[in-house]
Parts: sequence; C-alpha cells; structure tokens
Amino acid sequence: MIKRSYYIVNGITLYRLIAAPVLVVLILTGNVGIFKWLLPVSFFTDMVDGYLARKYKVISVMGTKLDSLADDLTVVAAIVGLFVLKPWFIREEITWISILFSLFLAQTILALVKYHKLSGFHTYSAKVSALLQGIFLIFIFLLPEPIYPLFYVAAISTSIDLIEEIILIFILPKWEADVKGLYWVLKRKNKRKK
Repeated sequence: MIKRSYYIVNGITLYRLIAAPVLVVLILTGNVGIFKWLLPVSFFTDMVDGYLARKYKVISVMGTKLDSLADDLTVVAAIVGLFVLKPWFIREEITWISILFSLFLAQTILALVKYHKLSGFHTYSAKVSALLQGIFLIFIFLLPEPIYPLFYVAAISTSIDLIEEIILIFILPKWEADVKGLYWVLKRKNKRKK
C-alpha cells in the first residue's frame, strides 16, 4: 500500500511539473479557454498531493524538492498568463509584484548559496499563502475583474511567508523539509539549550 501511495503522490507532482510548461504553451498559442480550466486543476492537485503524502506517510526529500519546484512552476505559468492576458493589472500592481519578486529572488538565492538547493520548508505560512495565491490566480482568469482585496491579502501573506523563509535560512544550518515555521524552530532551539 505504501509503495502504491508513493507512486500516486509522486505521479500527481509529476503531473504538475509537466502541466506548468503546457500552461505556458497554451497561453502563448492563444488557447486561453483550456488554460483557464487547466490552471485550477494544477492548483487543486497541489493541495491533494501534499495531503496524500502526509496521510499515507510517503514524504521523501526528493518528493519535497519536486513538490516545491512544481509549486513554483505553476505560479510562474500563472504569472506568464497575467503578463499576456492582464498586462494592465501588472502595470497597476507593479509595486507589490516587484516586492514579491524581490523577496522570492532573495529567498531562492540565499537557499541556493547556503544549501545548494531550493528550500523545501513548507511552513504553515507558505501553505496559507499558496492557498490565497491559488484562489486569486484562478479567479483573475475566470472573472472579468480582479478581486483586489484578495490580491492584497495574498500579497501580504506571501510577503510574510517569504520573510519567514529568509529568516529560517539564516537560522537553520542544514537543509530541512517540512518545517512548520519560525516559531517551532525557535522553540526547538530553546529546548536544546536547556
């Protein structure tokens, strides 16, 4: 059962890895209708594979790395969609988008320099921000107008998550997967000191 669960979970992650470039091709070739419905499937399967991995205890370092990569590629595909289909929104919100991109770039570079790989923390704040990002990015393509309050909540949540991950990179000497968050890391450090 565990072996089959492992293949199912990794198969879902593999689907998202393959779907991300397909989403970009759909946008660039004008297949907007298919893109609008395939994007929610990718975001939904992100929630499903994480849930199944925890439920069936088939979490692995490789699976965590692939999941993080699939998450990032799905968001990149959605952002390409924004640039192509909603360039006016990018211009309107360039300040927030620049802040988020800068924080993401800083977090990625710091992780690569320190750990020689992308972080795979999967903190609670990352899960909340991913959910908010997914909801916003789905609705911006399905509705005629963006839901601005949802965008700002997602942007603030994502900023908090990225700042937390940057701090975690400075605190954690070795790469770790599935870190609950800064609070739990500090709590663990304090227990070791006693």
